[in-house]
Amino acid sequence: MDVIEAIKTRRSIRKYKPIPVEEDKIVECLDAARWAPSANNSQPWEFLVVKNAETRRKLAEIHRYGRFMAESPVVVVFIADPSKSENWYHGDVAVAVQNFLLAAHSLGLGTCWMGVINTPFEEPIKKLLEIPDKLRVLCTVSLGYPDEKPSRSRRPLEEITHWEKYGCKTK
Repeated sequence: MDVIEAIKTRRSIRKYKPIPVEEDKIVECLDAARWAPSANNSQPWEFLVVKNAETRRKLAEIHRYGRFMAESPVVVVFIADPSKSENWYHGDVAVAVQNFLLAAHSLGLGTCWMGVINTPFEEPIKKLLEIPDKLRVLCTVSLGYPDEKPSRSRRPLEEITHWEKYGCKTK
């Protein structure tokens, strides 16, 4: 699957088959994430892989929009280190997440990312997973073999594109 196809066909998956995800596929997705660009090559990310069913259940209880984490075979927690990129760590880690999502899709896996940073879920997740205070949890990502095929449309490109100045719709 080429990258444009992956971008256009990836969807958020909230239902997973009860099939374990192979370790090499998890590692390949993590490796894709670490190759993301970052400000000054700061690489302010760390990844915490959760496969334990009880821990996934607790994550699902904490995050009201991520109840399906209990059913996905894997949850990856994307951790940001603000000390490595004080002004840009949010975006830097988000780019790593996108690499992860696209890599997973290319391998036949489904994902759904759930924002955590600056929500009431962040501190309980940090406590549960023993993440140090100085670090931030950007998001969690469920990972597994999809058991649904959601379809979503996008706003027309012409509607959201401006040329040279805001409001100018002609090239």
